Amino acid sequence: MANHQIGIPKGTRDFGPENMIKRNFIFDQIKVVFQKFGFLPLETPTMENLSVLTGKYGDEGDQLLFKVLNSGDFLSKVRQEDLQQPQARELLPQIAEKGLRYDLTVPFARYVVMNRNDINLPFKRYQIQPVWRADRPQRGRYREFYQCDADVVGTDSLICESEIILMISEVFGRLGLKNYTIKMNNRKILTGITEAIGAEGKEADFCVAIDKLDKIGKEAVQKELSSRGFTDRALELLEPFFNLPGGLTEKLHGLKTIFTHSATGTAGLEEISRIYQLAEALQARLEHIDFDITLARGLSYYTGTIFEVKVNDVQMGSVAGGGRYDNLTGVFGMPGLSGVGISFGVDRLYDVMDELKLFPENQIESTQLMVANIDLASEPFALTTLTTIRNAGINSEIYPSSTKLKKQLNYADKKGIPYVLLIGPEEINTGKLSLRNMKTGEQAALTVEEIVKKITVAA
Repeated sequence: MANHQIGIPKGTRDFGPENMIKRNFIFDQIKVVFQKFGFLPLETPTMENLSVLTGKYGDEGDQLLFKVLNSGDFLSKVRQEDLQQPQARELLPQIAEKGLRYDLTVPFARYVVMNRNDINLPFKRYQIQPVWRADRPQRGRYREFYQCDADVVGTDSLICESEIILMISEVFGRLGLKNYTIKMNNRKILTGITEAIGAEGKEADFCVAIDKLDKIGKEAVQKELSSRGFTDRALELLEPFFNLPGGLTEKLHGLKTIFTHSATGTAGLEEISRIYQLAEALQARLEHIDFDITLARGLSYYTGTIFEVKVNDVQMGSVAGGGRYDNLTGVFGMPGLSGVGISFGVDRLYDVMDELKLFPENQIESTQLMVANIDLASEPFALTTLTTIRNAGINSEIYPSSTKLKKQLNYADKKGIPYVLLIGPEEINTGKLSLRNMKTGEQAALTVEEIVKKITVAA
């Protein structure tokens, strides 16, 4: 028989119980904050029609979509000459009509349009689901990963942006992350820059290139801009923007002078200034905000303020990002519906928290008590006691077979169960059950009521 090697696709991971407990801790903290700010839960299918997904993320994003082959004989409609084509674009619609979702925002926009008569605007939803990208796997970058999104559509109020700042701070506070930076910019400012350097109309190319600044450096970005048709004069005029001096006030003043003839750029500056004022009124942690005019975010659907969040203690890309999109629903036939959202990358947050050892130790303890299985005669009483303890809200289990006690205690120890309950003939006669503390080795004779009280207090 052939020796089949088993494994999983590159860029995907298994998560054992200990990993899942930690991941669920992150999900729970984010969910609490989303609900606190009035967002409602939503789920969309793993697959979307490719017609929904393509053209929403820019050319580079489209290339990273995982396509799903049509079921059955997917080559039945393909002609021989189609297979000889150097480009797969003509062939693709004939063999694949669906794809795995790339993010949660585009499916959300599709949902809003399909359910426009049933939803209440402004509509606030949160969504916690996996997404897939055919990217080159590396540390912090996976082909399958979870996103935690919160979006509000149906309003262009900048209160939404300021509340996103507040939500980021609250999530990070609950996760124990203290040293982080919320980078903020506005796509209108980037448009203003292209106008100021004489490259009007090339905003999309500019954003795709400048988005790589952190990854490839300034010189490589300048080379890419040059290859995208930006003149030497434009690159020369761009130079001062890379190191704009001062804090928020100085940057806004300096850009206002440059944007004298750019209504779009000026509007972007006014939005940034207003968001700061609103965030201050909401008592947000403004010291974490960095107004960074080189922040672009590669996705093509952003039109206003954009966010990116980095943890400064760890060498890792952004752990959250988002922004304002004024017409994402327009491509689905419902124009003029503005929205804004934030997305937390759970997999990167997990890696960051693991490296900084920020997960609470008691989170690993799923089972609080194990009832040992002493012998068949004591088993009925042990099972009744187990039910009583569970009904009191204590996570508990029984060792399924009456094997050697040493083996049972070893199982509890490896699983990190803090208490083991020993019930034999003597305990049944006296009503005092033996509770062993697995950390100290101490053993006490207690009633069921006393055991429940002790474990509840300890938890």
